[in-house]
Amino acid sequence: MGENKSFEVIIVGGSYAGLSAAMALGRSLRSVLIIDSGKPCNQQTPHSHNFITQDGVKPSEIAKKAKEQVLEYNTVKFLNDLAISGKKTENGFIITTESGGEFKAKKLIFATGIKDTMPNIKGFAACWGISIVHCPYCHGYELRNKKTGIVANGDRAFHLASLVNNLTNNITILTTGKADFNKEQLTKFDNHNIKIIETEISEIEHENGQVKNVLFNNSNKINFEGIYAALPFTQHSHIPVSLGCELNEHGFIKTNGYQKTTIEGVYVCGDNSSMMRSVATAVYTGNLTGAMINKELTDEQF
Repeated sequence: MGENKSFEVIIVGGSYAGLSAAMALGRSLRSVLIIDSGKPCNQQTPHSHNFITQDGVKPSEIAKKAKEQVLEYNTVKFLNDLAISGKKTENGFIITTESGGEFKAKKLIFATGIKDTMPNIKGFAACWGISIVHCPYCHGYELRNKKTGIVANGDRAFHLASLVNNLTNNITILTTGKADFNKEQLTKFDNHNIKIIETEISEIEHENGQVKNVLFNNSNKINFEGIYAALPFTQHSHIPVSLGCELNEHGFIKTNGYQKTTIEGVYVCGDNSSMMRSVATAVYTGNLTGAMINKELTDEQF
């Protein structure tokens, strides 16, 4: 990467959103450093869907091609490292990495994603992103007409069930505890023959990440071909909050609609700030972020 330690923009996170932001900035000849630790949240996912021109492609292949294209812009540099802290300075920011590097920038972009909190269910994590999935738009077509479970409760389960109902007529909601639905929701479930099981799950039986059976604490076993799950999450990086960036009521980093956070000079893109968790959305928000930061730099310099 050379000895340069000062950039116009540092991007923390080098997956789809971060690379998209870097391309927009590189094409405007902005000096950019991407810092990435190489641990994307979808590393188990075999195929990416609902992203035009890349439908069915392995996520790592999309990221590899994107990185190759972005680094053709010689003002963009890439560092394989983990950003561990950040601080505001008089002229911008300093990011410190796990290996001890310190890098300065006028502006920051966090494309750091979120970290799913896995339930304490044997076999669940091994299936996550393969046959236990989060999004009907990303994976629903592949689970069409299959015997489907939904591990969720309350409004989140109701929302998922309403979307999945268009894809299969064999749905069971697994609340893993007392169901939390109102009378209207229960009536709709009944009208669509959607079953509800409140018994806690003890294990997911699978073969190489493909769900076979769900085992319950009462020793019952039910076969499923695919499962949706609404999981809690945390921000993958603590740095934005440590700099003062506010989170919204859902736990995402709050923005002004143009990817700018509540801290001047700090922008975000991708899963850390969007409920629409997909490759296509990450690319879009990254591209918008790059353009907005370039405009901010232009306004300051012109």
